[in-house]
Amino acid sequence: MSLALSVSGDRVTELTEGWRLLLTDANAFPEPPDLSGASGWVEASVPGTVAGTLAAAGLYDPEKPSPLHDKDAWYVVPLPVETPGKRELVFDGLATLAEIYLDGVHIAYSDNMFLRQAVEVDLSGKHELAICFRALAPHLEHKGPRARWRPQLATSQGLRLVRTTLLGHMPGWCPKIHAVGPWRPISLIEPSNLRAEGLRMTAGLYEAGCGVLEVDLALAGTASEVYLQCAGKKARLTRTSSDRYHGELLLPDIAPWMPHTHGEPTLHAVYIDVGGEKIDLGKTGFRTIAVDRGDDGKGFGLVVNGVSVFCRGAVWTSADLLNLSGDIESYRHLLELARDAGMNMLRIGGTMVYESRAFFELCDELGILVWKDFQFANYDYPVKDEAFVESVRTEARQQLLRSQGCPSLGVLCGGSEIYQQGAMMGLPEERWKGPLCTEILANVAAEFRADVPYVENSPCQGALPFSANEGIAHYYGVGAYQRPLEDARRAEVRFAAECLAFSNVPEAATLERHLPVKPGHDPRWKERIPRDRGAGWDFEDVRDHYLKAHYGIDPAELRYCDPERYLDLSRALTGEIMETTFAEWRRARSTCKGALVWTYQDLMPGAGWGLVDSTGVPKPAYYALKRAFRPVTVNLTDEGTNGLAVHVINDTGRSRDLVLTLTCLRDGATPVVSGQREMTLPAHSNQELAATDLFGAFFDTTYAYRFGPPAHDVTVARLTDPESEEIVAEAFHFPGGFETLQWPLDIEAGLSEERDGIWTLSLGSTQTARFVHLELDGFVPSDDWFHLAPGALKKVRLQGDRGCPAGVIKAISAGNAVIVKS
Repeated sequence: MSLALSVSGDRVTELTEGWRLLLTDANAFPEPPDLSGASGWVEASVPGTVAGTLAAAGLYDPEKPSPLHDKDAWYVVPLPVETPGKRELVFDGLATLAEIYLDGVHIAYSDNMFLRQAVEVDLSGKHELAICFRALAPHLEHKGPRARWRPQLATSQGLRLVRTTLLGHMPGWCPKIHAVGPWRPISLIEPSNLRAEGLRMTAGLYEAGCGVLEVDLALAGTASEVYLQCAGKKARLTRTSSDRYHGELLLPDIAPWMPHTHGEPTLHAVYIDVGGEKIDLGKTGFRTIAVDRGDDGKGFGLVVNGVSVFCRGAVWTSADLLNLSGDIESYRHLLELARDAGMNMLRIGGTMVYESRAFFELCDELGILVWKDFQFANYDYPVKDEAFVESVRTEARQQLLRSQGCPSLGVLCGGSEIYQQGAMMGLPEERWKGPLCTEILANVAAEFRADVPYVENSPCQGALPFSANEGIAHYYGVGAYQRPLEDARRAEVRFAAECLAFSNVPEAATLERHLPVKPGHDPRWKERIPRDRGAGWDFEDVRDHYLKAHYGIDPAELRYCDPERYLDLSRALTGEIMETTFAEWRRARSTCKGALVWTYQDLMPGAGWGLVDSTGVPKPAYYALKRAFRPVTVNLTDEGTNGLAVHVINDTGRSRDLVLTLTCLRDGATPVVSGQREMTLPAHSNQELAATDLFGAFFDTTYAYRFGPPAHDVTVARLTDPESEEIVAEAFHFPGGFETLQWPLDIEAGLSEERDGIWTLSLGSTQTARFVHLELDGFVPSDDWFHLAPGALKKVRLQGDRGCPAGVIKAISAGNAVIVKS
């Protein structure tokens, strides 16, 4: 059995057709011959899961999932072979206890969902491949070494002893859809005469801009000359043993790979040339990643190619919880949404699954950094069990080999909340800090991806591992712990690998289609609200707390008398809190160097943590963060008696000449005071100005001195491109807070078609409107739930496939709607 990942010119047949599935009681059929005459077979999808196959057959309801871990699942497929000979059966992932049979003979066994297995077989004629996924439940009841702590995250303590995902085992987080089946591809490989395997590839960048590409691999067969090719240059590889070759290629002035917010994510194709025959090694990018600990050594920030990068994004969950799909089609829409929102980092947390290479290749292409946890979370794992540790080492090696050469891999992490869990139980450091994260995973990371920073756990460092003011934090001061918004600055967050978890309400159309019930009044609504196991509150309670504290509205009373407005205000609220918090964290004087929102996408319809709902539609909070994450932007922060601070940021790699205006309006319409400045924003710059510098005189922008009634009710900062006259970014400050009164909506809307399916909606207003929402069925806007102020046209791009956009424009601050029609 070979565990080496390979790249080759082999003939690869992915076994996707002809599979049948039979679900039985545990141990009902010991071996394949016993299946003769069994009934209840269904056509199965491979790669895929038992849940996905049964759901497609109408035998499983993902919204009311039935247990699967108390059953055996048999997968069977005919295996005809035209040309006799040796083959390799490759199983990229079997969840979780799998017995593999060829023609009724047991040939392999897997007890780790995350391992790739390869089995050499000799085939001729017709064969039958069978895999039995044995019931996991009995194994979860086995007792292992005594645990030093017992987390509340998941339902079974036995999960710490079995290498499988925690998805489906975390009540309050996701549906109880159990991961069972061949969730990754199964292939039959016929070796070619020219075969490359055991590939090790690294791409680096010297300070002078010279790229270095290093390759080590084994070649089957004879080869007189072997060359490495990339970016129009080549270098001859040296034979280091009977079948291994090694070499490096220097590439002067190579175009580097950068996160899309800070530059171009340039990729280069890599080939091996063996006697004129080419082996495609995929694409790679050249970059360096270093960790900036700050002047006091307590910080954490990433420096890519010498440029400090404020990392912003979210924690990834799953593109397809039902089937655990790992193909490009499953990923592309969600990852493009992330890119379009200005996200430059996604974190794969330790409670999920390892994503496929396709995920990393898309992130390479889109310029999104990936923080990758090894799949360990909360538990005290049995690191004195030699077999368990060896399986973990193999798992870690394979996962890093899968993503070798991928420049998007930005951080490797030993797991999620292991340190935090032990520390919160009151245990001393020597009890919760162990060799899994400090040695086992750290050593594999250093060997196979030395170009990627490794952190032991998330969170970690500080007086306690969950202290926000040192190292890596999971910051929920604003959020679950119901701290005031000022806490985001007071906590001195350095880097939040998780933060700002809220019950984010989806758009009304999604609820109408998938959850047509009243908020809080129906058990179906409440069961979709995320909660921590054992807690006496859920994340809707958290949102309601801020609805009262931030908007001065009694959520229970509003939900009782006007549930639709309750939902609209809830939609607006969580996005506004996130946008305000990131304005704090992106200040030049902030201690924070990055933050990732919990989570990116929902796993079921409802008001979950996700910024994108389970159908792939952005929620209102997504649009707020899209504004907060703009590479070129302006932000306002309330500095009390020091007035408003204006923050102008240019993350991109080129200088920008823009015009900054700052205007205070009375009744949202009449200018009281204003200022303007032509500015050159250097590449990778962050500037702070006082509002009075723009006005040239004192004005109580924050209404801190209270010398009489307020002279204004809104301040608008605007960055404009002087050539195109288009708005690059806007920021708003409302010194009086949220206004419950509603004013007539006075918006002029104009439509123009850019090209087929792409339209521009131009909006102008005579008075400031708060939280403007576009209801245009069949069209996705580039911005939504935004504020609209007089003085300039706001242009929103609409993308859809339903002819001309039509619908209505609404606003939280207005009781009427404006009709949009061609």
